[in-house]
Amino acid sequence: MFTNPVYDGSFADPQIIAVGNEYYAFATNGPLGNVQTLKSADLVAWVQVGDALPSLPDWTAPGRVWAPEVAVHAADRYVMYYTTRDLASGHQCVGVAVASTPQGPYVDKSPQPFISQADEGGSIDASPFQDSTGRRWLYWKNDGNAIGVDTWIYVSELSDDGLTLTGPVHRMIKQDLPWEGNLVEAPYMVERNGKFHLFYSGNAFDKPTYAVGHALCESPIGPCTKSGDPILSSNADAAGPGHNMVLGNWFVYHGWNPTQVGTDPKGRTMWLSQLTWDGDTPVVQPPLAENPLDP
Repeated sequence: MFTNPVYDGSFADPQIIAVGNEYYAFATNGPLGNVQTLKSADLVAWVQVGDALPSLPDWTAPGRVWAPEVAVHAADRYVMYYTTRDLASGHQCVGVAVASTPQGPYVDKSPQPFISQADEGGSIDASPFQDSTGRRWLYWKNDGNAIGVDTWIYVSELSDDGLTLTGPVHRMIKQDLPWEGNLVEAPYMVERNGKFHLFYSGNAFDKPTYAVGHALCESPIGPCTKSGDPILSSNADAAGPGHNMVLGNWFVYHGWNPTQVGTDPKGRTMWLSQLTWDGDTPVVQPPLAENPLDP
């Protein structure tokens, strides 16, 4: 048995990578810095590492550094995609930084944002994916809800070093189901048995209606068919669960205290739920404060 949240402090938009016998977790800016970083040996007991991105490039500023995700390229090369404010446009955008160790420091030497769709509200929630053939892809969302237009999950192929978009940009899904409200965001792709599973979040992050959805895709660029209802949603233990990633048989996500959704000074905390499969349908254990399983 273990207790959720596995990290009971501000740790929104979590992502975890495995490096040897250790795990490193990264999250949106908070008490630990621009990119909050933790380390664990078992996914349950976490210790604070600090800030993986202590310095930002000149085209942005601290305060809105969101949703970092790291791709492992080699034992001494790690590439981080993160969301931050493009000072020139005033909208959020995607940056990219590189480090030689998983905990950083990551350095972004770019003279401008990596992706900045200012005419579509901005760009957020970049998520890297490597398919079984070795090709690398990057998924992200245009921040359309910031200006009252549609939100799309986009994808483009990446160069081998992860620092250039090399292929055409494809639109995959947008908000079109009632539970999704005005947006879809936080894409995360998984390949399983030759099929591709796109996980995403919908609705407002600071509401109990925020939840995780799923779409089955024919390839890394689609087309995709949504499953319909959310596969992870609020209950008495955690509200507004979302911005998930998948680590083996575990679903990693953030959630609110159900009595303080959107107002909890502590913010969103990091949770684990078991992931199983019924054919091509993912089955996610609901949020459990006392989880009887062992990661």
